[in-house]
Amino acid sequence: MDKSKVIDAQNLFSVDPEQEWIAKAKQGDQQAFHEIYNSYHRRIYALCWRMLSDKDSAEDVCQEVFVQLWQKISNFRGESKFSTWLHSVATNIVLGHIRKHKNWLGRVFSIEDQTIPDMAVEMSTQTPDLSELDKQIMRLPERARLVFVLFAVEGYRHEEISKMLGMAVGSSKSQYHRAKGLLREWVSEN
Repeated sequence: MDKSKVIDAQNLFSVDPEQEWIAKAKQGDQQAFHEIYNSYHRRIYALCWRMLSDKDSAEDVCQEVFVQLWQKISNFRGESKFSTWLHSVATNIVLGHIRKHKNWLGRVFSIEDQTIPDMAVEMSTQTPDLSELDKQIMRLPERARLVFVLFAVEGYRHEEISKMLGMAVGSSKSQYHRAKGLLREWVSEN
């Protein structure tokens, strides 16, 4: 018997557990959804934390991501990897959270895009499991931090980032280079 046919037959019967979880979760299976949650919670929380640089907000938004996922998992069509789709959903929820809170804060305090390094350093020292780079990312001004995380960590292109954040492609590239410069400076100081 041809070994390639045996291998192909084995592949037909081996189903990716994640695909099973997704299919079952689409049908309302809570245990399958729990497996998805366990597989992705840390990565989604890390994305929220990096983009928001606030532990409480990151926890709230991460929870919102999984609530939305439960409600909208049937929208996943499998045209991309599930992790890619989930990160896109999470990114959109984080950006919506930022817009909503920025509008409210802007009306109350008239705050512009600024960094608060002392507060960010204090927050990062309270979370010892962060890498040194993550601690420095928290210090970045909001727009530079968002662009840096979306481009360098999440792998979005500047064209995509510009649409997400409502800025010109050149501004996205500029904010990325600003973030890189600040990070280099801060890392070399340590």
